[in-house]
Amino acid sequence: MISVCRLRRELLGTTALLVLGSLLGCTSARSSNTARTAREQLLLSNAVDQSLSKVDFSAFQGTNIYIEDKYLDCVDKGYIIGSLRHRAMVSGARVAAKAEEADVVLELRSGAVGTDTADSYLGIPEVVLPGMLTLPEVRLITRNNQSAVAKLGIVAYDAKTKQLLGHGGVSSSQSKDNNWYVLGIGPYQNGQLKDEIQKTTIRQPGMANQPLPSYVAFDTPTHDDTPGKLQLTGQEQAE
Repeated sequence: MISVCRLRRELLGTTALLVLGSLLGCTSARSSNTARTAREQLLLSNAVDQSLSKVDFSAFQGTNIYIEDKYLDCVDKGYIIGSLRHRAMVSGARVAAKAEEADVVLELRSGAVGTDTADSYLGIPEVVLPGMLTLPEVRLITRNNQSAVAKLGIVAYDAKTKQLLGHGGVSSSQSKDNNWYVLGIGPYQNGQLKDEIQKTTIRQPGMANQPLPSYVAFDTPTHDDTPGKLQLTGQEQAE
């Protein structure tokens, strides 16, 4: 027979647990990823940069060029066109908005802009023995490889006469990202992607740091007496 005191203690203990349980909460964290991984995008842009770096745009210095992209059908099309425009302008060319306004038309096409993945390992594969006995897989060294290839073709012709300007050509490049694991420890990385990340994400010595303000504010534009001149508030008056 259970004593009254023991029964009270059990009831009090149960009540305390219920009260404590009602006060406790739980937290769940949610995370999401972009449709395409950052590494895939970096691999492709690295391959595109390598391909375009082998194109000499110096012949178009001082020339109005129009970039025809109707034959460019691939992922990251915007990055390819923007990179080509950038390199052409750095070489002294002027990019026209219409073919009628250009001296030269640069026709761009893609042969391949994509990625491949390959996994390999050194070790012992899974072995199934008689009697439903299975020896597990043992991986001593594992390599996960993802590579990107960019094959871009460019031809140039006179916008007025349609005459071909040189033979043009095709530029191809490959970017790799290798990840090695030894007994499950890693990754140990090598490849063009690692080199680019190390080169571009570390601030070089002596490089100026120019952070943006943590708030957004604007000055009201004001006009002075000079026709056609717009002066922003805070601008020093010209003497």
